[in-house]
Parts: sequence; C-alpha cells; structure tokens
Amino acid sequence: MDSLEKKQRVNLLMDCYIELLTNKQQVYLNLYYGEDLSLAEIAEELDVSRNAVYDNLKRAVALLEDYESKLHSLEKHQKRMDLIQRIEEEQMTSRETLNNYLDMLKEI
Repeated sequence: MDSLEKKQRVNLLMDCYIELLTNKQQVYLNLYYGEDLSLAEIAEELDVSRNAVYDNLKRAVALLEDYESKLHSLEKHQKRMDLIQRIEEEQMTSRETLNNYLDMLKEI
C-alpha cells in the first residue's frame, strides 16, 4: 500500500472511529492526516519530540485498524457504496435485479 492509499484509508477509518480515540490521539491524527502537517511541524506545535509524534500516530493508527478488524464499519460502508453505485449504473435493469441488490444492502 503506497502512502497515498494509506492516507486515504486512515482518513476513512477516522471517519468511522475517531470518537473512540482520546482527544490527544484525535489531535495527532487530525494534524498529520487532516491538515497534512509534517512530524516536525506537529512536534513544534505541540512542544514534543518528533519521535513522540511518530509513536502517538503509530499507536492511534493501530487502534483504528484494530477497531476496523473487530467492527468492520468501513468494510460494510464500502460494500454499501459499491452496491449503491451498481444500482445507479443499472437503473434500467430488471426489477428483480434491483430487488436483489436491495436485499444485499439489507444484509450488510
């Protein structure tokens, strides 16, 4: 996974689970992934070492991934969005196919 993909994934995980993190973890993630500040800029702003920023970010991302592995909110959201897109693309499809997609959505 390249850095852009990782950043996108972390941002999506933040959308799902940010409220489960401490305020401190939220601040670090928002500064790094939301405001795109460097480790050095965050360290300076928060008056901590660059290594402290790195460690806090690493732990916070690990927690987000752990929540996802247990709750699967992001995975379910992505499945729903995929089905919605398929429905929109196939509006001229038979009623039966659309009903099948709706049933799939209900199962997620």
